[in-house]
Amino acid sequence: MHDGPGLDVGQGRRSDEDDARLWDRFRGRSGEPAKASPVHRLKIAGRRPEGFSLYMRPVLPRDELRGEMLMRGVWRIGMDRCVPEGGQAPWTMPMPSRHYADRLHRFDWLVDLFTQGEAGADRARFLVDDWIRNFGRFEGFSWRPGCAADRAWNWMRCGAALFEQGESQLTEIRLETLGRQIQHVLALLEDEADPLVRWRGLALGVANALCFERGRGLADALDGLEAECTAQFFPDGGHVSRAPTRGLRCLADLIALKDLLTRGDRDVPEFMTRWIDRAGGMVAFFTSGDGALPTFHDGDESWPEAVTAVLGELDSPPRRFSVAPKSGFHKLSKHNTWLVLDAGAAPALPYGDRAHSGALSFELHDGDARIVTSCGWSAEVDIDFQEAVRRTSAHSTLMIGDEDACRFTHNDETRLLYPVGPDGISAKRLEEEDEIWLDAQHGGYKASRGFLHRRRLFMAGGGDRLTGEDSLARPVSAGRAEDETAVPYVIRFHLHPTISARASDEGILLTSSHGPTWRFKTSHPDATLSASIYMARGIVEPCQQIVLSGAAEPNSDGARPPNCVRWAFLKV
Repeated sequence: MHDGPGLDVGQGRRSDEDDARLWDRFRGRSGEPAKASPVHRLKIAGRRPEGFSLYMRPVLPRDELRGEMLMRGVWRIGMDRCVPEGGQAPWTMPMPSRHYADRLHRFDWLVDLFTQGEAGADRARFLVDDWIRNFGRFEGFSWRPGCAADRAWNWMRCGAALFEQGESQLTEIRLETLGRQIQHVLALLEDEADPLVRWRGLALGVANALCFERGRGLADALDGLEAECTAQFFPDGGHVSRAPTRGLRCLADLIALKDLLTRGDRDVPEFMTRWIDRAGGMVAFFTSGDGALPTFHDGDESWPEAVTAVLGELDSPPRRFSVAPKSGFHKLSKHNTWLVLDAGAAPALPYGDRAHSGALSFELHDGDARIVTSCGWSAEVDIDFQEAVRRTSAHSTLMIGDEDACRFTHNDETRLLYPVGPDGISAKRLEEEDEIWLDAQHGGYKASRGFLHRRRLFMAGGGDRLTGEDSLARPVSAGRAEDETAVPYVIRFHLHPTISARASDEGILLTSSHGPTWRFKTSHPDATLSASIYMARGIVEPCQQIVLSGAAEPNSDGARPPNCVRWAFLKV
Protein backbone atom coordinates (compact mmCIF):
# COMPACT_ATOMS: atom_id res chain seq x y z
CA MET A 1 0.00 0.00 0.00
CA HIS A 2 1.03 3.65 -0.32
CA ASP A 3 2.96 5.23 2.50
CA GLY A 4 0.75 7.58 4.42
CA PRO A 5 1.79 10.82 6.06
CA GLY A 6 3.52 10.62 9.40
CA LEU A 7 3.68 6.84 9.76
CA ASP A 8 5.80 7.08 12.89
CA VAL A 9 3.27 6.12 15.55
CA GLY A 10 4.74 3.79 18.12
CA GLN A 11 8.24 4.54 16.79
CA GLY A 12 9.00 7.43 19.12
CA ARG A 13 6.91 10.39 20.23
CA ARG A 14 6.44 13.02 17.52
CA SER A 15 6.96 16.68 18.33
CA ASP A 16 4.05 18.72 19.67
CA GLU A 17 4.12 20.82 16.51
CA ASP A 18 3.87 17.78 14.23
CA ASP A 19 1.17 16.28 16.40
CA ALA A 20 -0.86 19.49 16.28
CA ARG A 21 -0.46 19.67 12.51
CA LEU A 22 -1.65 16.08 12.00
CA TRP A 23 -4.52 16.50 14.42
CA ASP A 24 -5.78 19.60 12.63
CA ARG A 25 -5.35 17.95 9.23
CA PHE A 26 -7.12 14.70 10.03
CA ARG A 27 -9.75 15.89 12.52
CA GLY A 28 -10.59 19.26 11.04
CA ARG A 29 -13.43 21.10 12.69
CA SER A 30 -14.24 18.29 15.13
CA GLY A 31 -10.72 18.54 16.54
CA GLU A 32 -10.99 22.21 17.45
CA PRO A 33 -11.16 23.05 21.18
CA ALA A 34 -14.63 23.78 22.48
CA LYS A 35 -15.39 27.39 23.37
CA ALA A 36 -17.62 28.51 26.20
CA SER A 37 -19.00 32.04 26.07
CA PRO A 38 -20.57 33.54 29.21
CA VAL A 39 -24.01 32.86 27.73
CA HIS A 40 -23.09 29.24 27.03
CA ARG A 41 -21.74 28.81 30.56
CA LEU A 42 -25.07 30.02 31.90
CA LYS A 43 -26.88 27.52 29.68
CA ILE A 44 -24.87 24.54 30.85
CA ALA A 45 -25.07 25.54 34.51
CA GLY A 46 -28.84 25.06 34.44
CA ARG A 47 -30.45 23.20 37.27
CA ARG A 48 -28.53 20.29 38.69
CA PRO A 49 -30.11 16.86 38.10
CA GLU A 50 -31.92 15.73 41.24
CA GLY A 51 -30.88 12.15 40.59
CA PHE A 52 -31.58 9.25 38.30
CA SER A 53 -35.16 8.10 37.98
CA LEU A 54 -33.88 5.31 35.72
CA TYR A 55 -30.44 3.90 35.15
CA MET A 56 -29.28 2.87 31.70
CA ARG A 57 -28.76 -0.85 31.29
CA PRO A 58 -25.54 -1.52 29.34
CA VAL A 59 -26.12 -3.41 26.11
CA LEU A 60 -22.53 -3.87 25.01
CA PRO A 61 -20.53 -6.29 27.20
CA ARG A 62 -17.66 -5.24 29.40
CA ASP A 63 -14.08 -6.09 28.51
CA GLU A 64 -12.63 -7.96 31.47
CA LEU A 65 -9.15 -8.18 29.96
CA ARG A 66 -8.96 -4.43 29.56
CA GLY A 67 -10.23 -4.04 33.11
CA GLU A 68 -7.40 -6.26 34.37
CA MET A 69 -4.82 -4.24 32.42
CA LEU A 70 -6.14 -0.96 33.81
CA MET A 71 -5.94 -2.34 37.34
CA ARG A 72 -2.28 -3.03 36.70
CA GLY A 73 -1.88 0.60 35.73
CA VAL A 74 -1.28 -0.07 32.03
CA TRP A 75 -3.05 2.37 29.70
CA ARG A 76 -2.71 1.15 26.13
CA ILE A 77 -4.38 2.92 23.24
CA GLY A 78 -3.34 1.73 19.80
CA MET A 79 0.45 1.56 19.64
CA ASP A 80 0.97 3.88 22.64
CA ARG A 81 1.29 2.71 26.22
CA CYS A 82 1.44 4.74 29.43
CA VAL A 83 2.11 3.47 32.96
CA PRO A 84 1.58 6.29 35.51
CA GLU A 85 3.60 6.00 38.68
CA GLY A 86 2.05 5.47 42.08
CA GLY A 87 -1.45 4.75 40.85
CA GLN A 88 -1.90 8.24 39.46
CA ALA A 89 -4.49 9.00 36.80
CA PRO A 90 -3.14 8.81 33.25
CA TRP A 91 -3.94 12.46 32.44
CA THR A 92 -1.36 13.52 35.03
CA MET A 93 1.31 12.42 32.53
CA PRO A 94 2.27 14.04 29.20
CA MET A 95 0.10 12.45 26.54
CA PRO A 96 1.81 10.66 23.60
CA SER A 97 -0.51 12.47 21.17
CA ARG A 98 -3.77 14.37 20.90
CA HIS A 99 -5.30 11.20 19.52
CA TYR A 100 -4.32 9.31 22.69
CA ALA A 101 -5.73 12.08 24.89
CA ASP A 102 -8.96 12.14 22.90
CA ARG A 103 -9.53 8.41 23.33
CA LEU A 104 -8.68 8.67 27.03
CA HIS A 105 -11.12 11.52 27.71
CA ARG A 106 -14.02 9.64 26.09
CA PHE A 107 -14.00 7.09 28.98
CA ASP A 108 -14.87 4.07 26.80
CA TRP A 109 -12.74 2.08 29.23
CA LEU A 110 -14.57 3.09 32.42
CA VAL A 111 -17.21 0.36 32.48
CA ASP A 112 -14.49 -2.30 32.15
CA LEU A 113 -13.07 -1.43 35.57
CA PHE A 114 -16.30 -2.61 37.15
CA THR A 115 -15.44 -6.18 36.10
CA GLN A 116 -12.67 -6.15 38.73
CA GLY A 117 -14.77 -6.41 41.85
CA GLU A 118 -14.90 -3.74 44.54
CA ALA A 119 -11.28 -2.75 43.96
CA GLY A 120 -12.08 -2.03 40.32
CA ALA A 121 -15.20 -0.06 41.28
CA ASP A 122 -13.19 2.02 43.75
CA ARG A 123 -10.59 2.69 41.07
CA ALA A 124 -13.26 3.73 38.56
CA ARG A 125 -14.80 6.19 41.02
CA PHE A 126 -11.36 7.58 41.93
CA LEU A 127 -10.55 8.21 38.26
CA VAL A 128 -13.88 9.97 37.61
CA ASP A 129 -13.37 12.15 40.68
CA ASP A 130 -9.80 12.95 39.65
CA TRP A 131 -10.93 13.87 36.15
CA ILE A 132 -13.56 16.20 37.61
CA ARG A 133 -10.94 17.92 39.77
CA ASN A 134 -8.75 18.51 36.72
CA PHE A 135 -11.24 19.07 33.90
CA GLY A 136 -14.72 19.16 35.41
CA ARG A 137 -15.45 22.87 35.17
CA PHE A 138 -14.48 23.24 31.53
CA GLU A 139 -11.47 22.50 29.31
CA GLY A 140 -11.42 23.14 25.58
CA PHE A 141 -9.97 19.88 24.30
CA SER A 142 -11.82 17.38 26.50
CA TRP A 143 -15.10 19.30 26.26
CA ARG A 144 -15.35 19.12 22.48
CA PRO A 145 -18.94 18.03 21.78
CA GLY A 146 -18.09 14.55 20.45
CA CYS A 147 -15.70 13.78 23.28
CA ALA A 148 -18.07 15.14 25.95
CA ALA A 149 -21.05 13.25 24.50
CA ASP A 150 -19.22 9.92 24.55
CA ARG A 151 -17.94 10.57 28.07
CA ALA A 152 -21.40 11.42 29.41
CA TRP A 153 -22.86 8.30 27.77
CA ASN A 154 -20.10 6.11 29.20
CA TRP A 155 -20.57 7.53 32.69
CA MET A 156 -24.30 6.82 32.46
CA ARG A 157 -23.56 3.21 31.44
CA CYS A 158 -21.97 2.66 34.88
CA GLY A 159 -25.24 3.38 36.68
CA ALA A 160 -25.67 3.23 40.44
CA ALA A 161 -22.17 1.83 40.97
CA LEU A 162 -20.80 5.23 39.96
CA PHE A 163 -23.51 7.63 41.11
CA GLU A 164 -24.68 6.09 44.41
CA GLN A 165 -21.50 4.70 45.91
CA GLY A 166 -18.97 6.70 47.94
CA GLU A 167 -19.16 9.90 49.94
CA SER A 168 -22.36 11.83 49.34
CA GLN A 169 -20.44 15.00 48.49
CA LEU A 170 -18.54 13.16 45.75
CA THR A 171 -21.64 11.51 44.28
CA GLU A 172 -23.34 14.91 44.13
CA ILE A 173 -20.35 16.40 42.30
CA ARG A 174 -20.36 13.50 39.81
CA LEU A 175 -24.05 14.03 39.15
CA GLU A 176 -23.67 17.80 38.79
CA THR A 177 -20.70 17.40 36.39
CA LEU A 178 -22.59 14.85 34.31
CA GLY A 179 -25.57 17.19 34.04
CA ARG A 180 -23.43 20.11 32.88
CA GLN A 181 -21.75 17.97 30.23
CA ILE A 182 -25.12 16.81 28.90
CA GLN A 183 -26.42 20.38 28.72
CA HIS A 184 -23.17 21.45 27.03
CA VAL A 185 -23.59 18.85 24.28
CA LEU A 186 -27.30 19.51 23.75
CA ALA A 187 -26.72 23.26 23.49
CA LEU A 188 -24.24 22.77 20.64
CA LEU A 189 -26.06 20.08 18.64
CA GLU A 190 -27.91 22.44 16.31
CA ASP A 191 -24.64 23.59 14.72
CA GLU A 192 -22.91 20.19 14.75
CA ALA A 193 -21.71 18.90 11.36
CA ASP A 194 -20.22 15.55 12.42
CA PRO A 195 -22.80 12.73 12.06
CA LEU A 196 -21.09 10.70 14.80
CA VAL A 197 -21.51 13.57 17.26
CA ARG A 198 -25.07 14.31 16.17
CA TRP A 199 -26.09 10.69 16.68
CA ARG A 200 -24.59 10.35 20.14
CA GLY A 201 -25.87 13.78 21.17
CA LEU A 202 -29.45 13.04 20.11
CA ALA A 203 -29.35 9.64 21.82
CA LEU A 204 -28.02 11.39 24.92
CA GLY A 205 -30.93 13.82 24.75
CA VAL A 206 -33.46 10.98 24.87
CA ALA A 207 -31.59 9.32 27.75
CA ASN A 208 -31.46 12.62 29.63
CA ALA A 209 -35.22 13.12 29.29
CA LEU A 210 -35.87 9.61 30.61
CA CYS A 211 -33.23 9.34 33.32
CA PHE A 212 -33.24 12.88 34.76
CA GLU A 213 -36.15 14.93 33.46
CA ARG A 214 -39.04 12.55 34.25
CA GLY A 215 -40.06 12.74 30.62
CA ARG A 216 -39.80 16.51 30.19
CA GLY A 217 -38.64 17.22 26.64
CA LEU A 218 -38.94 13.56 25.63
CA ALA A 219 -41.22 14.15 22.64
CA ASP A 220 -38.84 16.67 21.08
CA ALA A 221 -35.85 14.45 21.81
CA LEU A 222 -37.53 11.48 20.12
CA ASP A 223 -38.48 13.62 17.11
CA GLY A 224 -34.84 14.61 16.70
CA LEU A 225 -33.67 11.01 16.98
CA GLU A 226 -36.28 9.82 14.48
CA ALA A 227 -35.08 12.37 11.93
CA GLU A 228 -31.49 11.28 12.52
CA CYS A 229 -32.41 7.61 12.07
CA THR A 230 -33.94 8.46 8.71
CA ALA A 231 -30.77 10.34 7.77
CA GLN A 232 -28.26 7.79 9.04
CA PHE A 233 -29.81 4.49 7.94
CA PHE A 234 -30.49 3.15 4.46
CA PRO A 235 -33.97 1.62 4.02
CA ASP A 236 -32.39 -1.86 4.24
CA GLY A 237 -30.96 -1.06 7.69
CA GLY A 238 -27.36 -0.41 6.73
CA HIS A 239 -25.62 2.67 8.08
CA VAL A 240 -25.14 5.34 5.42
CA SER A 241 -21.41 5.51 6.23
CA ARG A 242 -21.34 1.92 4.85
CA ALA A 243 -19.30 0.86 7.89
CA PRO A 244 -20.73 -2.26 9.58
CA THR A 245 -19.34 -1.28 12.98
CA ARG A 246 -21.17 2.04 12.93
CA GLY A 247 -24.43 0.21 12.33
CA LEU A 248 -23.71 -2.07 15.29
CA ARG A 249 -23.04 0.84 17.65
CA CYS A 250 -26.11 2.78 16.56
CA LEU A 251 -28.20 -0.35 17.02
CA ALA A 252 -26.82 -0.83 20.54
CA ASP A 253 -27.78 2.77 21.40
CA LEU A 254 -31.32 2.30 20.07
CA ILE A 255 -31.73 -0.89 22.09
CA ALA A 256 -30.53 0.86 25.25
CA LEU A 257 -33.05 3.68 24.71
CA LYS A 258 -35.87 1.25 23.95
CA ASP A 259 -35.10 -0.51 27.23
CA LEU A 260 -35.26 2.80 29.11
CA LEU A 261 -38.64 3.59 27.55
CA THR A 262 -39.99 0.15 28.42
CA ARG A 263 -38.80 0.24 32.03
CA GLY A 264 -40.13 3.77 32.34
CA ASP A 265 -43.62 2.56 31.30
CA ARG A 266 -43.57 4.68 28.16
CA ASP A 267 -44.62 3.74 24.66
CA VAL A 268 -41.82 2.70 22.36
CA PRO A 269 -42.25 4.74 19.15
CA GLU A 270 -42.79 2.83 15.94
CA PHE A 271 -39.69 4.31 14.28
CA MET A 272 -37.45 2.86 16.96
CA THR A 273 -38.88 -0.65 16.62
CA ARG A 274 -38.64 -0.39 12.83
CA TRP A 275 -35.01 0.70 12.74
CA ILE A 276 -33.94 -1.80 15.39
CA ASP A 277 -35.42 -4.57 13.25
CA ARG A 278 -33.79 -3.35 10.04
CA ALA A 279 -30.40 -2.56 11.57
CA GLY A 280 -30.46 -5.92 13.34
CA GLY A 281 -30.92 -7.63 10.00
CA MET A 282 -27.89 -5.83 8.58
CA VAL A 283 -25.71 -6.70 11.57
CA ALA A 284 -26.71 -10.35 11.08
CA PHE A 285 -25.97 -10.01 7.34
CA PHE A 286 -22.41 -8.87 8.13
CA THR A 287 -21.73 -11.32 10.98
CA SER A 288 -18.98 -13.71 9.97
CA GLY A 289 -18.21 -17.22 11.13
CA ASP A 290 -16.03 -15.87 13.94
CA GLY A 291 -18.95 -13.84 15.26
CA ALA A 292 -17.40 -10.48 14.38
CA LEU A 293 -17.93 -8.01 11.52
CA PRO A 294 -15.92 -7.25 8.38
CA THR A 295 -13.77 -4.14 8.23
CA PHE A 296 -15.34 -2.12 5.43
CA HIS A 297 -14.77 1.65 5.58
CA ASP A 298 -14.16 2.94 9.12
CA GLY A 299 -15.26 -0.31 10.71
CA ASP A 300 -13.05 -2.50 12.87
CA GLU A 301 -12.94 -6.24 13.52
CA SER A 302 -15.58 -5.81 16.18
CA TRP A 303 -15.55 -7.75 19.41
CA PRO A 304 -17.63 -10.93 18.71
CA GLU A 305 -19.19 -10.79 22.17
CA ALA A 306 -20.56 -7.33 21.33
CA VAL A 307 -22.23 -8.62 18.15
CA THR A 308 -23.71 -11.58 20.02
CA ALA A 309 -24.97 -9.37 22.84
CA VAL A 310 -26.66 -6.89 20.51
CA LEU A 311 -28.30 -9.53 18.32
CA GLY A 312 -29.44 -11.29 21.48
CA GLU A 313 -31.46 -8.21 22.43
CA LEU A 314 -33.68 -8.39 19.35
CA ASP A 315 -37.29 -9.35 19.94
CA SER A 316 -37.22 -11.87 17.09
CA PRO A 317 -34.51 -13.55 15.00
CA PRO A 318 -33.13 -11.15 12.39
CA ARG A 319 -34.20 -11.58 8.79
CA ARG A 320 -31.75 -13.39 6.53
CA PHE A 321 -30.75 -12.18 3.08
CA SER A 322 -27.74 -12.18 0.75
CA VAL A 323 -28.09 -8.86 -1.06
CA ALA A 324 -28.29 -5.41 0.51
CA PRO A 325 -28.89 -3.27 -2.59
CA LYS A 326 -29.30 0.10 -0.85
CA SER A 327 -26.19 -0.44 1.26
CA GLY A 328 -24.30 -1.82 -1.75
CA PHE A 329 -23.10 -5.19 -0.45
CA HIS A 330 -23.41 -8.75 -1.76
CA LYS A 331 -22.75 -11.90 0.25
CA LEU A 332 -21.75 -15.36 -0.98
CA SER A 333 -22.07 -18.12 1.59
CA LYS A 334 -21.54 -21.86 1.18
CA HIS A 335 -21.14 -24.03 4.26
CA ASN A 336 -18.25 -22.45 6.20
CA THR A 337 -17.09 -20.21 3.36
CA TRP A 338 -18.27 -16.61 3.56
CA LEU A 339 -17.56 -13.66 1.26
CA VAL A 340 -18.87 -10.09 1.22
CA LEU A 341 -18.27 -7.79 -1.76
CA ASP A 342 -18.36 -4.00 -1.54
CA ALA A 343 -20.34 -2.96 -4.65
CA GLY A 344 -21.54 0.46 -3.56
CA ALA A 345 -20.43 4.04 -4.15
CA ALA A 346 -18.80 6.15 -1.46
CA PRO A 347 -21.21 7.71 1.07
CA ALA A 348 -22.65 11.12 0.32
CA LEU A 349 -21.80 14.15 2.42
CA PRO A 350 -21.56 14.51 5.32
CA TYR A 351 -21.17 10.79 5.94
CA GLY A 352 -18.04 10.16 3.87
CA ASP A 353 -15.45 12.05 5.91
CA ARG A 354 -14.02 8.75 7.17
CA ALA A 355 -15.04 6.52 4.23
CA HIS A 356 -12.58 4.48 2.18
CA SER A 357 -11.96 4.03 -1.54
CA GLY A 358 -12.38 0.25 -1.75
CA ALA A 359 -14.72 -0.31 -4.69
CA LEU A 360 -15.23 -4.02 -5.54
CA SER A 361 -13.03 -5.15 -2.65
CA PHE A 362 -14.09 -8.21 -0.66
CA GLU A 363 -13.46 -10.19 2.49
CA LEU A 364 -13.17 -14.00 2.40
CA HIS A 365 -13.55 -16.07 5.56
CA ASP A 366 -13.65 -19.79 6.32
CA GLY A 367 -15.57 -20.34 9.55
CA ASP A 368 -13.69 -18.41 12.23
CA ALA A 369 -10.63 -18.06 9.97
CA ARG A 370 -10.26 -14.76 8.13
CA ILE A 371 -8.40 -15.28 4.87
CA VAL A 372 -8.66 -12.18 2.66
CA THR A 373 -9.42 -8.81 4.21
CA SER A 374 -8.20 -5.21 3.91
CA CYS A 375 -5.74 -3.20 5.97
CA GLY A 376 -8.69 -2.53 8.25
CA TRP A 377 -9.37 0.40 10.53
CA SER A 378 -9.59 1.11 14.25
CA ALA A 379 -10.58 4.10 16.34
CA GLU A 380 -7.74 3.20 18.70
CA VAL A 381 -4.91 3.39 16.16
CA ASP A 382 -3.38 6.80 15.59
CA ILE A 383 -5.01 9.11 13.08
CA ASP A 384 -2.27 9.09 10.43
CA PHE A 385 -2.67 5.33 10.06
CA GLN A 386 -6.45 5.77 9.95
CA GLU A 387 -6.02 8.16 7.05
CA ALA A 388 -3.46 6.07 5.16
CA VAL A 389 -5.70 2.99 4.95
CA ARG A 390 -8.48 4.90 3.21
CA ARG A 391 -6.62 4.50 -0.08
CA THR A 392 -7.61 1.90 -2.69
CA SER A 393 -4.22 0.23 -2.20
CA ALA A 394 -5.26 -0.77 1.32
CA HIS A 395 -8.12 -2.93 -0.03
CA SER A 396 -8.36 -6.26 -1.83
CA THR A 397 -9.17 -4.93 -5.26
CA LEU A 398 -7.59 -3.59 -8.46
CA MET A 399 -5.83 -0.23 -8.66
CA ILE A 400 -4.49 1.53 -11.75
CA GLY A 401 -1.14 3.25 -11.24
CA ASP A 402 -1.31 5.25 -8.04
CA GLU A 403 -4.89 6.44 -8.63
CA ASP A 404 -7.70 5.68 -6.22
CA ALA A 405 -10.94 4.24 -7.55
CA CYS A 406 -12.72 7.14 -5.86
CA ARG A 407 -11.73 10.78 -6.14
CA PHE A 408 -10.96 12.39 -2.77
CA THR A 409 -12.14 15.97 -2.40
CA HIS A 410 -12.31 18.55 0.38
CA ASN A 411 -15.35 19.08 2.61
CA ASP A 412 -15.27 22.81 3.32
CA GLU A 413 -17.64 22.49 6.28
CA THR A 414 -15.63 19.88 8.21
CA ARG A 415 -12.21 20.56 6.60
CA LEU A 416 -11.79 16.82 5.89
CA LEU A 417 -11.32 14.75 2.74
CA TYR A 418 -14.12 12.53 1.51
CA PRO A 419 -14.29 10.11 -1.45
CA VAL A 420 -16.60 10.63 -4.42
CA GLY A 421 -17.72 7.80 -6.70
CA PRO A 422 -16.82 5.66 -8.41
CA ASP A 423 -19.24 6.26 -11.25
CA GLY A 424 -21.22 3.37 -12.65
CA ILE A 425 -20.65 0.90 -9.83
CA SER A 426 -23.05 -2.02 -10.00
CA ALA A 427 -23.35 -5.76 -9.38
CA LYS A 428 -25.53 -8.51 -10.82
CA ARG A 429 -26.13 -11.82 -9.12
CA LEU A 430 -27.14 -15.20 -10.49
CA GLU A 431 -27.89 -18.31 -8.43
CA GLU A 432 -28.55 -21.72 -9.95
CA GLU A 433 -28.73 -24.83 -7.79
CA ASP A 434 -25.40 -24.86 -5.91
CA GLU A 435 -23.73 -22.13 -7.96
CA ILE A 436 -23.50 -18.39 -7.24
CA TRP A 437 -22.19 -15.81 -9.70
CA LEU A 438 -21.45 -12.16 -9.04
CA ASP A 439 -20.68 -9.83 -11.94
CA ALA A 440 -19.68 -6.32 -10.79
CA GLN A 441 -18.03 -3.30 -12.36
CA HIS A 442 -17.25 0.37 -11.84
CA GLY A 443 -16.09 3.29 -13.98
CA GLY A 444 -13.79 4.97 -11.50
CA TYR A 445 -10.92 4.90 -14.02
CA LYS A 446 -12.99 5.67 -17.11
CA ALA A 447 -12.41 9.43 -17.18
CA SER A 448 -8.70 9.36 -16.35
CA ARG A 449 -7.58 6.11 -18.01
CA GLY A 450 -10.42 5.05 -20.29
CA PHE A 451 -11.07 1.74 -18.48
CA LEU A 452 -13.96 0.00 -16.79
CA HIS A 453 -12.93 -2.37 -13.99
CA ARG A 454 -14.97 -5.56 -14.03
CA ARG A 455 -14.77 -8.21 -11.28
CA ARG A 456 -16.52 -11.57 -11.61
CA LEU A 457 -16.75 -14.05 -8.74
CA PHE A 458 -17.99 -17.65 -8.79
CA MET A 459 -18.60 -19.99 -5.85
CA ALA A 460 -20.01 -23.49 -6.18
CA GLY A 461 -20.65 -26.70 -4.27
CA GLY A 462 -19.44 -26.78 -0.72
CA GLY A 463 -17.71 -23.42 -0.86
CA ASP A 464 -14.24 -24.94 -1.17
CA ARG A 465 -13.46 -23.00 -4.35
CA LEU A 466 -13.72 -19.30 -5.13
CA THR A 467 -12.90 -18.37 -8.73
CA GLY A 468 -12.39 -14.78 -9.74
CA GLU A 469 -11.62 -12.65 -12.77
CA ASP A 470 -10.52 -9.02 -12.90
CA SER A 471 -10.53 -7.22 -16.21
CA LEU A 472 -9.92 -3.75 -17.62
CA ALA A 473 -11.90 -2.90 -20.75
CA ARG A 474 -12.18 0.21 -22.88
CA PRO A 475 -15.87 0.94 -23.61
CA VAL A 476 -16.82 0.84 -27.27
CA SER A 477 -18.52 4.22 -26.86
CA ALA A 478 -15.18 5.79 -25.95
CA GLY A 479 -13.69 5.09 -29.37
CA ARG A 480 -10.10 4.08 -29.89
CA ALA A 481 -7.39 5.53 -27.65
CA GLU A 482 -4.70 7.43 -29.53
CA ASP A 483 -2.04 6.78 -26.90
CA GLU A 484 -1.32 3.03 -26.87
CA THR A 485 1.20 3.12 -24.01
CA ALA A 486 0.57 0.25 -21.59
CA VAL A 487 -1.11 1.28 -18.33
CA PRO A 488 0.28 -0.28 -15.08
CA TYR A 489 -2.15 -1.87 -12.65
CA VAL A 490 -1.97 -3.90 -9.44
CA ILE A 491 -4.45 -6.38 -7.96
CA ARG A 492 -4.03 -6.89 -4.22
CA PHE A 493 -5.36 -9.51 -1.82
CA HIS A 494 -4.55 -8.45 1.74
CA LEU A 495 -4.21 -11.43 4.07
CA HIS A 496 -5.27 -11.47 7.70
CA PRO A 497 -2.43 -11.52 10.29
CA THR A 498 -3.52 -15.03 11.30
CA ILE A 499 -2.56 -16.27 7.81
CA SER A 500 0.88 -17.65 7.07
CA ALA A 501 1.60 -17.48 3.32
CA ARG A 502 4.25 -19.45 1.42
CA ALA A 503 4.85 -19.42 -2.32
CA SER A 504 5.45 -22.69 -4.19
CA ASP A 505 5.28 -24.09 -7.71
CA GLU A 506 1.64 -24.96 -7.11
CA GLY A 507 0.62 -21.46 -6.03
CA ILE A 508 0.62 -19.68 -2.69
CA LEU A 509 -0.26 -21.78 0.34
CA LEU A 510 -2.34 -19.93 2.94
CA THR A 511 -2.41 -21.51 6.39
CA SER A 512 -4.62 -20.05 9.10
CA SER A 513 -3.72 -20.27 12.76
CA HIS A 514 -7.38 -21.27 13.22
CA GLY A 515 -6.84 -24.44 11.17
CA PRO A 516 -8.05 -24.12 7.57
CA THR A 517 -5.56 -24.14 4.69
CA TRP A 518 -6.22 -22.61 1.30
CA ARG A 519 -4.21 -22.28 -1.87
CA PHE A 520 -4.14 -19.27 -4.17
CA LYS A 521 -3.58 -20.00 -7.85
CA THR A 522 -3.39 -17.78 -10.91
CA SER A 523 -2.14 -17.96 -14.46
CA HIS A 524 -0.85 -14.43 -14.12
CA PRO A 525 2.95 -14.45 -14.48
CA ASP A 526 3.73 -11.75 -11.91
CA ALA A 527 2.22 -12.97 -8.62
CA THR A 528 4.26 -12.13 -5.53
CA LEU A 529 3.97 -11.90 -1.77
CA SER A 530 4.79 -8.62 -0.06
CA ALA A 531 4.41 -6.98 3.35
CA SER A 532 1.26 -5.22 4.49
CA ILE A 533 -0.34 -4.07 7.73
CA TYR A 534 -3.61 -4.77 9.53
CA MET A 535 -5.07 -2.50 12.18
CA ALA A 536 -8.66 -3.65 12.74
CA ARG A 537 -7.78 -5.32 16.06
CA GLY A 538 -6.72 -2.07 17.69
CA ILE A 539 -2.99 -2.17 16.95
CA VAL A 540 -0.89 -2.04 13.79
CA GLU A 541 0.05 -5.64 12.97
CA PRO A 542 2.34 -6.89 10.19
CA CYS A 543 0.77 -9.22 7.65
CA GLN A 544 1.19 -10.18 4.00
CA GLN A 545 -0.53 -9.43 0.72
CA ILE A 546 -0.70 -11.21 -2.62
CA VAL A 547 0.18 -8.79 -5.40
CA LEU A 548 -0.55 -9.29 -9.11
CA SER A 549 1.19 -6.62 -11.20
CA GLY A 550 0.64 -5.99 -14.88
CA ALA A 551 0.28 -3.46 -17.67
CA ALA A 552 -3.02 -3.11 -19.54
CA GLU A 553 -3.42 -2.44 -23.25
CA PRO A 554 -5.41 0.81 -23.69
CA ASN A 555 -7.68 -0.52 -26.48
CA SER A 556 -8.46 -3.97 -25.07
CA ASP A 557 -11.98 -5.26 -24.57
CA GLY A 558 -10.82 -6.98 -21.37
CA ALA A 559 -11.36 -10.52 -22.65
CA ARG A 560 -7.71 -11.60 -22.72
CA PRO A 561 -4.43 -11.09 -20.85
CA PRO A 562 -2.85 -8.79 -19.90
CA ASN A 563 -6.17 -6.97 -19.38
CA CYS A 564 -7.87 -10.07 -17.99
CA VAL A 565 -6.50 -11.79 -14.87
CA ARG A 566 -8.00 -15.02 -13.58
CA TRP A 567 -7.34 -16.36 -10.10
CA ALA A 568 -8.76 -18.80 -7.57
CA PHE A 569 -8.75 -19.59 -3.86
CA LEU A 570 -8.94 -23.36 -3.30
CA LYS A 571 -9.48 -25.04 0.04
CA VAL A 572 -6.87 -27.73 0.64
